[in-house]
Amino acid sequence: MFKKSKVCTAALLALGGSLVITSLPVLAQSTDRVEITGSRIRALNAESPSPVQVLSAEDIAQSGAVNLQDLLLKNPTLGSPAISRTNSNFSTSSAGVALVDLRNLNTARTLVLVNGRRYVAGVPGESAVDLNTIPTEFIERVEILTGGASAAYGSDAVAGVVNIIMKKNFNGMVFDVSKGQSEKGDDKRDELSLTLGANGADGKSNIMVHFGYTKQGAVFSNKRAPVDNLPTAYLTGDGNDLLSQSSPFLSSYAPQGRFFVGSTSRTYDRAGNEIGWNSNGNATTPATGFNRQAQRTIAIPLERFVMATKGELAFHENHSAYIEANYAQTQTRTRLEPFPFDSEATHPDSGGQVPAEFLVNGVLVPNPRIPASLLAQMTDTPITDTNGDGVLDTGDGARDYYFSRRLSEVGNRGSAADRDTFRVVTGAKGSLFGNWDYDTYIGYGATKESQVNSGQVNVLTFRSALEAVPDINDVNGNGNTTEAICLDANARAQGCVPVNVFGFNSITPDQLKYIQAPGLLSTFTTQKLAGATIRGDLFKLPAGNLSVVAGLEWREEFSRSEFDPLQQSGLNAGNAIPRTEGEFDVTDAFLEARVPLLSNAPFAKSLVLSGAVRAGKYSTVGNTTSWTGAFEWTPVAGLRVRATQALATRAPNINELYSPPSQTFPSVADPCEGVTATSTQASAARCRADAGVAANIAANGVFTRTQADIQGTSGFDRGNPNLKQEEGNSTTLGVVWTPLNIQALKNFTFSVDYFKIKVDDAIVSTPRNFILTQCYTGDASFCQFVTRRATASGPNSAGALQFVDSAVTNSGGLFTEGFDIEAAFTDKVGPGRLNGKLAYTRVSKGYVIPLIGSAPDVFAGEVGAAKDKFNLRLGYNWGPFGIATSTTYIGKSAIDDQELVGGWGLEAGSLTIPAKTYVDLQLNYTYKKATMYFGIDNAFNTKAPRFDTNGLVPGGTTGAGTAADVYDAIGQRYYAGVRFEF
Repeated sequence: MFKKSKVCTAALLALGGSLVITSLPVLAQSTDRVEITGSRIRALNAESPSPVQVLSAEDIAQSGAVNLQDLLLKNPTLGSPAISRTNSNFSTSSAGVALVDLRNLNTARTLVLVNGRRYVAGVPGESAVDLNTIPTEFIERVEILTGGASAAYGSDAVAGVVNIIMKKNFNGMVFDVSKGQSEKGDDKRDELSLTLGANGADGKSNIMVHFGYTKQGAVFSNKRAPVDNLPTAYLTGDGNDLLSQSSPFLSSYAPQGRFFVGSTSRTYDRAGNEIGWNSNGNATTPATGFNRQAQRTIAIPLERFVMATKGELAFHENHSAYIEANYAQTQTRTRLEPFPFDSEATHPDSGGQVPAEFLVNGVLVPNPRIPASLLAQMTDTPITDTNGDGVLDTGDGARDYYFSRRLSEVGNRGSAADRDTFRVVTGAKGSLFGNWDYDTYIGYGATKESQVNSGQVNVLTFRSALEAVPDINDVNGNGNTTEAICLDANARAQGCVPVNVFGFNSITPDQLKYIQAPGLLSTFTTQKLAGATIRGDLFKLPAGNLSVVAGLEWREEFSRSEFDPLQQSGLNAGNAIPRTEGEFDVTDAFLEARVPLLSNAPFAKSLVLSGAVRAGKYSTVGNTTSWTGAFEWTPVAGLRVRATQALATRAPNINELYSPPSQTFPSVADPCEGVTATSTQASAARCRADAGVAANIAANGVFTRTQADIQGTSGFDRGNPNLKQEEGNSTTLGVVWTPLNIQALKNFTFSVDYFKIKVDDAIVSTPRNFILTQCYTGDASFCQFVTRRATASGPNSAGALQFVDSAVTNSGGLFTEGFDIEAAFTDKVGPGRLNGKLAYTRVSKGYVIPLIGSAPDVFAGEVGAAKDKFNLRLGYNWGPFGIATSTTYIGKSAIDDQELVGGWGLEAGSLTIPAKTYVDLQLNYTYKKATMYFGIDNAFNTKAPRFDTNGLVPGGTTGAGTAADVYDAIGQRYYAGVRFEF
């Protein structure tokens, strides 16, 4: 029968279990063979020829991390994540997803496995796994392998593998509850988990069940970076001022509206009086702009419920069946300021000029919603070039106006997303012919997301509601001939109510009902798996057994992402994001061998060669081949030399292949910034050749951008069905030293590993700053992706960037090189035991080649990819007491060189962020079956470096006032809990 406590027995019986396991006879135990990440061969006392860093269950518990991502990001081999709680508030989808990125080579090149097998993606159209769906309390250890591992695991393992190993043969019950918050009273956290397990009397069968609940509260910007600001460089024209901020720098999209009439712009105060516009105000004039920071979020709230089970049933002496299953439900909420709306969205045909009067019964009559004093200042804006000289000189005979407005009555923008992830893997494994074993499995995983977006409007109904006239003909039949009605009869029949955009809170509920349009997003991602592996020893060599493993794997990936029709067409005034759907399948065959050449020979206590090869056939890119060769040499006891050379492949994912043009609003540096009629810099001549830029210079003496220009650049990203696979060559060479014969060092282990990864034909989306730099100082063919405004329009200047498009191609390359150092120690010190582990990474080189033949775009040493990073964990246990510390160091980092060189004419690396160090502490005390713990994260409240609040400096996070995915934007946090183990 199962060996378990009485409490656990009762609980499992009550739950009914998720896997029926019958009473089994006791089976003889064989000597364990170990499989380590990077190889499928199981060997006695196996050690990896590739560098593998390990985080244990104890490390996870001592970190106090609610989410595995929080702990992994402290490891120096990982870069800043593509998506996390602190960098996704402005995301149109997948906000709050927890991803990881090895070596800063992009999450698409980091393969996340669970128990050595693939896991369903958490982001539609990609391969990235959402770590929110994996219960941290169910984890035995996490193995981080850096370097190509496609021969062992298939596509995507270009930068390396994060292999999450779940607990095995857990027996008993663990109940854990904790609470916490930041020193400012936000970022509240609640965590509750229950893990149950029972072993079979046979020593092989086991069942485990886990239930977990976590809730992490929001961190709003108004407590950390309360006022909108702008890099001072945008005001002074001096790039050296990028890291200083001018505050306040309020938005020109204000709730009361800004109205461009004649040659001026007007607005309203809270009393309804018409006044002049002044965004930031001065000593005598109040500010009329809007502070967006009051409504933004730094860390979005996240709530999740996770259930997991893992079981094994030994149905024969040498054979067993197993199952792994988990379900995760995650809810996230984003919140940001109300929508910044302008009339160009409703009237693009006239450049945003809204008619103020219309012909009724042959007579021009004004819109009754327009205040008389404002109407008196309106003119007929020229829209036609009648004499062909390129200058608009004739209007349509009716007065008009342009407006911009913050739609506060519609409410804050944001999304409420519900994600459900389900995964099950089941199979059979066992031994054959004595020293051979097999493993077969099938699996299915699915991620489903339903998202409701708020704060948006229907631009078609908004246009109808703006075009209003007096009810001269008494259409409403109430005798009120001065009442405003919508001009279009069809719109009136559909419930159109004329909208009043003039002043604070002027849009009434009945007007709002007609124009608002909440958005919807539905995504569905599936993964189907099947595989079979056989491994064993072919024959015995003088130095040991020649071991091999061979196998077949099949995988099918499908993804669909679909917004509501208005979002797809861009008719809700937001990004135009069409439906994306696609699938592919792949069949792989692989072979791996481990050949011991020498054993217990002079200067060769052990010498082993190993290699692996994988051949795949994709439905999209055809045939692929990956391979790995490895070398392990132990000249003397305690000293081991290891090396690997690998060719890894990555096939394009569904988004890269099939994504139609999708609109985005990027932050870019304009090479024409500061150009004058006599400028001689490299970009000057090409800038002046653009008619809009030339008109801007003529009007201002220097090319000048408004706030709307800076923040209003749009563009489209698109996939490419003609992509082929990329190939990554990786090299590692290292030494592991365990000085057992040196008394003072006998409890230490040291390792140093050199790494180099070079990706050819890299699948990249050409960076927009690179496109602009090439357009104006290099290859002019890139100008086809750049569109500038021909004339001024409302708050936008002539010559301002309107669109900068980009696409995915195989035209890029990636390179990174450096070394990792690890040192570990454990020994009895004083009355207790001291243990410590240091992981340090130095990146000597790292760059992207956006286009074949182009100069490298260096990322090593920039924000998010510091050249020097380390994490030091120390722990001391004395009887029932324990203390653990974690120190994370992020080295000095520079601002993106494309921004500095292309945008501001500065030298690469000339603007830097100082190094930051973060210390986390945890104290614990164990009494009988209970362990009480108390922790402080960022114990010394190290402040994050200051960036502007609008993400204009590359690396910065909009709304956070810093790079919130790199540095701690929240500050000191406390938590306390208790863990019961039975």
